Amino acid sequence: MKKLSLVALCLAAGLLVTSCKKGANDSPSFDNRSTAATDYPSSVTSLPVTTVSGDITTNTTWDAAHVWEISGVVTVRSGATLTINAGTFIKSTVNTAGVQNGVLVIAKGGKINAVGTATSPIVFTSRYLLDGNNATVGKPGDFGGVILLGNAVINVGDKLIEGLADDPKFHYGGTNDADNSGTLQFVRIEFAGYVLAPNVEVNSLTLGGVGSGTTIDHVQASYGLDDGFEFFGGKVSPKYLISFANDDDQFDFDNGFTGNIQFAIGVVDAYSTHSASGTASDSNGIESDNNAPAEDATFSKLPKTHPTLSNFSIIGTSAATLSPAITAPGLKWAFRNRRGAEASLSNSLVTGYPSGIVADVDANASLVSLTNVSVHGFTAATSVLGTGAFVSSGLTTSTAAAAPTWGMSQPFYNSGAVNFATGLGVTRGAVTSASASAWAISSWTKFTF
Repeated sequence: MKKLSLVALCLAAGLLVTSCKKGANDSPSFDNRSTAATDYPSSVTSLPVTTVSGDITTNTTWDAAHVWEISGVVTVRSGATLTINAGTFIKSTVNTAGVQNGVLVIAKGGKINAVGTATSPIVFTSRYLLDGNNATVGKPGDFGGVILLGNAVINVGDKLIEGLADDPKFHYGGTNDADNSGTLQFVRIEFAGYVLAPNVEVNSLTLGGVGSGTTIDHVQASYGLDDGFEFFGGKVSPKYLISFANDDDQFDFDNGFTGNIQFAIGVVDAYSTHSASGTASDSNGIESDNNAPAEDATFSKLPKTHPTLSNFSIIGTSAATLSPAITAPGLKWAFRNRRGAEASLSNSLVTGYPSGIVADVDANASLVSLTNVSVHGFTAATSVLGTGAFVSSGLTTSTAAAAPTWGMSQPFYNSGAVNFATGLGVTRGAVTSASASAWAISSWTKFTF
């Protein structure tokens, strides 16, 4: 029997602090999350499969009358627009060792017009969709990922996008912060993350030098092998994002990103994979860098990475109270600001990581503003490992072992309880009331695999 989403149950319950535990027969094992044909509507599983490869150089439409199978790296070149109709499913061909596969790239000057609806989302998913084997298990890396590249400003001028072999068509960055790479609305990206080399993976959704003329809202990235959403420079300003159970960071900012993001949820599954640097955890809710050390040893390049984030809910889980225990390396920090980056966070809540909001040893905490933010960390709510002090107003902190005083119990996804509202009389987090939860638990989202 298919399980109802724990997230949907908790939200539909009116956001109360009540138990939303999985049953005894509901295994917490990540390996049991399936993308078998039975997980998808019969109207999808009966469709013919059309395989595409290479470059798209003229205006092209992918309709919902087919399942579209991406072979290798498919690139929408400058001057072309790829339109994907509502309700369309896209998957990858079977991976071949050493070959990039199932990656959709919108190159500089190209556009995507992927407009789903709340009842007919566009879905990028595991290559096992329609393989006829109901025992098939989906896993991170089954699909490559979606990459948008633009002409907006990045602070290194020009750069090859992460995760792809060097080719001029995979470079991004320019001078037009209002650049338009198209539209993504009501889209799910599941099981992404092609690995080009160790520590070089494709994210679920990668945005390189994407400008403010681009429209992105209602996008969910789930069970990716790297980050859920990564922004390399640019000024795109999305809304209504869900990053769910991705291996590395749920949200990542680099190379001078200066956009605004409002209404976003980053939530982990304790039993999914978690990234490591050496043997130590490197899995964060949010990670923000100005530049990598090889690009900028002083982390001072301009424009500085400065995401403006509002109505975020970053939700981890307690390793100590789970049975069976989480395998190493687990989680690291809920919001890691490092390498000279700046940030503004407002009307948000952060919970369930060992440490909440941290200014790393190479970051100045005085360049991070926290306004009406509730922060929980099992070890420390806020930490300054570098210089300065956070600029804060309306900051509430907790290091409670189980439940912060502002009302969210841990652990979250695999068992326990959740309340996306704070009860403080201030709008904090991505979901603040039962009626406001509709965007996150509409039929376009999926939390059970």
